[in-house]
Amino acid sequence: MTILIGQPDHFGVEAEQETRGINEKELVLDGGFVVPQTNSFGHSFRDYDVTSERQEKVENLYRKNHIYQTYDFVKKMRQEYGKLNKAEMSIWECCELLNQVVDESDPDLDEPQIEHLLQTAEAIRKDYPNEDWLHLTGLIHDLGKVLTLPQFGGLPQWAVVGDTFPVGCAFDKSIVHHKYFKENPDYNHPAYNTSYGVYSDKCGLDNVMMSFGHDDYMYLVAKENKTTLPSAGLFIIRYHSFYALHRAGAYKHLMNDEDVENLKWLKIFNKYDLYSKSKVRIDVDKVKPYYLSLIEKYFPAKLKW
Repeated sequence: MTILIGQPDHFGVEAEQETRGINEKELVLDGGFVVPQTNSFGHSFRDYDVTSERQEKVENLYRKNHIYQTYDFVKKMRQEYGKLNKAEMSIWECCELLNQVVDESDPDLDEPQIEHLLQTAEAIRKDYPNEDWLHLTGLIHDLGKVLTLPQFGGLPQWAVVGDTFPVGCAFDKSIVHHKYFKENPDYNHPAYNTSYGVYSDKCGLDNVMMSFGHDDYMYLVAKENKTTLPSAGLFIIRYHSFYALHRAGAYKHLMNDEDVENLKWLKIFNKYDLYSKSKVRIDVDKVKPYYLSLIEKYFPAKLKW
């Protein structure tokens, strides 16, 4: 499965132009999803410097995230949540649970997560009608945020949401609110504070431990429940919050050839994940049968979570 990066996508721009400085205000999603000039709070997308009550909460979340997300913490969380013994339910049942979750790390969205999932999936579906795996990936990419709910342990949001990054090697300066890493025990640890840390050149991101959160958890759920999504789908689920990689180009020295190929899909996906956030509502009853058919195609009826 390949993408020709020079080939125009259906935004009317090339898939790579955004990283070359394209004016984000001009991007248009087909089917009525017009990218707003500002987010619902009146600011630019992913603006972490605006002074506001919400931005203060976002920064406080990242402060805790950067202090407590250590190599040992991630190992412990992956061992615990990799057991998948918290619940047994279908993908759609999990989607409905997300009605109870608002992501406190997101400066662009204060709607329940189910709205964001459907906006993302439907925007992709209109522009890439033949890539049904990508539609489903859009729907499920954030399902791991159920970790904040009591039945999943009620994890604090700093351990579930926000941008992700590798642990076990140096924290790249492109990571949002990088200054707080100075309080992380791994920051000055000689085994973890170099560009490679415990890893090796082109070892592959599958061999790199990422900060724990909804991305890594949903990846574990999908993989262990034997999804038939292509590797690009699993890559998107696991790394869609890894902005240091797909926005700043950091950590590429750890990528193997398969990662390089899958990153092309992630860059396409990221536009929809970020810019489809709006007050546009999706008719759930109308689209539900389609997504149920995709869930049946790529997942078992019930999953262990």
